Amino acid sequence: MPIINRIADYHDEMKEWRQHIHRNPELNFDCHKTAAFVVKKLKEFGVDEIHEKIAESGVVAIINGKNSGPTIGLRADMDALPLQEIKDHEYKSTVDGQMHACGHDGHTTMLLGAARYLSETRNFSGRVALIFQPAEEGGGGGEVMCKEGVMDNFDIRQVYGIHNSPGSPLGFFSTNPGPVLAAADSFSIWITGQGGHGANPEETIDPVIVAVQIAQSIQTISSRNLSALDSVVISITQIHTGTINNIVPGEAFINGTVRTLKKDAQALVVKRLKEICDGTAQAFGAKVDLEYEYGYPPTVNHPKQTAFALKVASEISGNANIDGEAPPIMAAEDFAYMLEERPGAYLNIGQGDSAALHNPEYDFNDELSPIGASFFVKLVENAQPLD
Repeated sequence: MPIINRIADYHDEMKEWRQHIHRNPELNFDCHKTAAFVVKKLKEFGVDEIHEKIAESGVVAIINGKNSGPTIGLRADMDALPLQEIKDHEYKSTVDGQMHACGHDGHTTMLLGAARYLSETRNFSGRVALIFQPAEEGGGGGEVMCKEGVMDNFDIRQVYGIHNSPGSPLGFFSTNPGPVLAAADSFSIWITGQGGHGANPEETIDPVIVAVQIAQSIQTISSRNLSALDSVVISITQIHTGTINNIVPGEAFINGTVRTLKKDAQALVVKRLKEICDGTAQAFGAKVDLEYEYGYPPTVNHPKQTAFALKVASEISGNANIDGEAPPIMAAEDFAYMLEERPGAYLNIGQGDSAALHNPEYDFNDELSPIGASFFVKLVENAQPLD
């Protein structure tokens, strides 16, 4: 696999960086120690500018090329997950209940590897903005960085990100020129009935029955209100009610997630959820309150930039290890906010056989680091070549 020779030379150092980050996971926006490690390395590499405390603990570093030109953005996430690591190795997490179970330690390492090479060679025009982002795992750090002006302040013209893919062959790139990841919303439903003795249910307004009716009706949204070609997932993940076997409770609670790729499908889901809640409340005489929370939007690639990124990926891994028409994944990613502000692309890159993401046995494959770093470098050098 034609990774850049110079990057291959410091592969062992990249392993050390990654395993250091793995030992010291941090959650959400509290990535201050990780950011400090990143900044320390960036200073050693000799980048031109370092901007800290963006979105609390985010970092943006600027490297100037040999000629004038535009700025290209490269992004890596830094945060871990609230999971207890169970795999035993010498760099196991030292923080109880926290671990890097999604490979963000590897993503940060790949971008650091690219930073080192680009600082040494500078064989490109314009500037590269290295974006080290906190709070991808539900905190929306990408949105916060955008709201704080990352794209405008650094005049970023296009932006790219990658994510490791367990189970896919090492170095295999996959994406598509459209929606690659879903919007992730959540809903909560509070049902208020009238409790009573289980021997006299006729004297109650049973919220258990209302909850069951609502839960069953929600399942008809994707099967009866949307086309089979619409990619929509609605999962009820919680139903809570009751205390003992002979008491009809007074209240019930339902919670779940909605994943969509298109705004019109999302709007229809919201409409039907409201109609189901209102209609069921009226039918049973209960009070039903719905709260719908919009989360990350869909991650939508830009066709021109996607084709460009795939061409660069083929230089690293070869045409046989590229899939440019991969189906969307119904998980979500806050890189979506950056792609809403600037053209760019998001790609998955195989890391070979491993435990799945968000699994307590997961571990990033260090053999992937020089591949990802080489891809980042080639993006820059091909997008903004020297005249």
